[in-house]
Amino acid sequence: MVSEIYPRMSLDDVADFRNGKSISPERYSEDGRYPVFGANGQIARSNYILNTEGVVAIGRVGAYCGSVHYIPGPSWVTDNAIVATAKAGNNIRFLYYLFDHLELRRTAIGSAQPLMTQGGLKVVHTVIPPVKVQEAIACILGALDDKIELNRQMNRTLEEMAQTIFKSWFVNFDPIRAKIAGQQPPRLKPEIAALFPDAFEDSVLGKIPKGWRIKTIGDVCDLAYGKALKADQRQPGIVPVMGSNGQVGLHNEALVKGPGIVVGRKGNPGTITWVNSDFFPIDTAFYVVPHGGDDHPLTYLFYALEKLSLANLSADSAVPGLNRNIAYRSEMVIPDRSILELFDKHLMTIRNRQSTIEEESSTLSTIRNTLLPKLISGELRVPDAERIAGRCT
Repeated sequence: MVSEIYPRMSLDDVADFRNGKSISPERYSEDGRYPVFGANGQIARSNYILNTEGVVAIGRVGAYCGSVHYIPGPSWVTDNAIVATAKAGNNIRFLYYLFDHLELRRTAIGSAQPLMTQGGLKVVHTVIPPVKVQEAIACILGALDDKIELNRQMNRTLEEMAQTIFKSWFVNFDPIRAKIAGQQPPRLKPEIAALFPDAFEDSVLGKIPKGWRIKTIGDVCDLAYGKALKADQRQPGIVPVMGSNGQVGLHNEALVKGPGIVVGRKGNPGTITWVNSDFFPIDTAFYVVPHGGDDHPLTYLFYALEKLSLANLSADSAVPGLNRNIAYRSEMVIPDRSILELFDKHLMTIRNRQSTIEEESSTLSTIRNTLLPKLISGELRVPDAERIAGRCT
């Protein structure tokens, strides 16, 4: 029995709980030294702190009630969350994993507007291993989470690289401006620079590179409707189910072969999401079907659609929606095919790297989620707990 391996204790025995505190927006700072957390995770940065040590923020009210977030250093936690600190002889990162395992939302009161209370948390009972085992568990699971976070940062950097290329070539027209000034476009090989024109011409969108075209969304692609797939109809699988604001679940069957682009239709209209794998878009979203194959590669359309800010075209209603017939009339610049092919080649290298990183993170997440309940319950023992714990301190 699990209870025979580790003693059963209340959360009040291992942690102190207190409500977070509201912070005025005037105290937010984009380059602030410390994170500000709410019920749904980090919401801002600030130069003010409420907590001087590592804590766990627990969503206190609403849709994110019971969500848990580990904050390793100084921070501010708002009054939408409860702050947990470790009592002497306990490890705060272990407590984060413990709270995650316990699914604390089940202790909330109320249904329409769930509410988590300090009192409700304090009386939760569970098995608690000794501190050295806690530290070892935190070390093992933390190493997986740290690698997943590093992968997230790597993918963000790759995305910033892709955005920089698009903005330079197709928004600021840097290669064209350099050639007009009689200069070699920076960071471009001569054979690549030669593909860009050396003059602008007038268009309905203003000055554009000579020889490039203006087309509407309807000229370059279809916005095809997703298909209804309720949560209780989804089967266990690895295919991402895509809604109007990104992934909403998994299924065992794809509707669209990836990579692809999902455009929010209802709820979050105009949101543009790239999907590396085969996917299933549901009926709150469109997916992009390009016309002309290589003439309008998905890699270019993704950023071109983002630049159009389609969310501004949504109809006013109780549930905002994107009218695709109106969207089809929006215009964009289409470069020469040779430049689009080159851009697509560069971007697919980045996308493939991102996909590999995402797959690794998915595997690591699966390992973490498998280990978590087994380590915490004692079903999987940590025989070298002191040695492992020492490696992480």
